[in-house]
Amino acid sequence: MKIDQTALDQLFFNARTANGFLDKPVPLALLQEAYDIARMAPTSMNTQPTRYVFLTTAAAKERLKPALSPGNLDKTMLAPVTVIVATDTRFYEHMPQVWHGAGAKENFEGNATLATNTATRNGTLGGAYFIIAARAVGLDCGPMSGFDIPKVNAEFFPDGRYATNFLINLGYADHSKEFKRNPRLSFEQACQVL
Repeated sequence: MKIDQTALDQLFFNARTANGFLDKPVPLALLQEAYDIARMAPTSMNTQPTRYVFLTTAAAKERLKPALSPGNLDKTMLAPVTVIVATDTRFYEHMPQVWHGAGAKENFEGNATLATNTATRNGTLGGAYFIIAARAVGLDCGPMSGFDIPKVNAEFFPDGRYATNFLINLGYADHSKEFKRNPRLSFEQACQVL
């Protein structure tokens, strides 16, 4: 069953990267709803390595502030919520809970390259799924990579278990601050059919 055009518009065609937000709080229940949707999407062996740290207070945002690039500073400090999308480097400790077969934990635990590659790839997928889920529940998203990752890791994850991937500002967009949509590559430019 194909979803209807209204849903496609909300998730993709009319959805934009939010560059500014209205002064309207985001309820915690909505963050949980978005997570509960995103967690259902596929990851390799159901690894689910993505972790989300929701910064909802001025004090939490102040901790993030020194790591932000100048172009992302004001909009992040004014966003109702900023999410640190991180990866659990020891995601495999949860494998007995999330995977149906024996030995998965030991397989990742004993192979650092496999564990790192799996965590990085699937952790990024989790962040992308969360953007779609947040849009599905009516939130606007401003994903960002313009910040100092080592500073964020030192401030929020000093034990090294989690590794920051990217940030997402969340809330209700101030559409007057949106940029004109930039062109997308065509099917012929981006795809091959073999």
